[in-house]
Amino acid sequence: MRTETLNIVIDNFNALLPDEKELAVDIFKKSYAEERREAIFKTAQKVTINAHKGRVKQGNINDLYNDLEND
Repeated sequence: MRTETLNIVIDNFNALLPDEKELAVDIFKKSYAEERREAIFKTAQKVTINAHKGRVKQGNINDLYNDLEND
């Protein structure tokens, strides 16, 4: 988001009445939460696809360290 756009949003928010601000905050939180849910869902889909294709390794912490050291 451009700084100008963010400043406009903040200015408009500050011009709201207290009840309107509370409603706006609620809407922003719900919108952001929905975006995060969607992103998590898309990541989970990719992980599931990779797991089905055998692209996922299993092991313990030592296996992880070994893989990282041998890259």
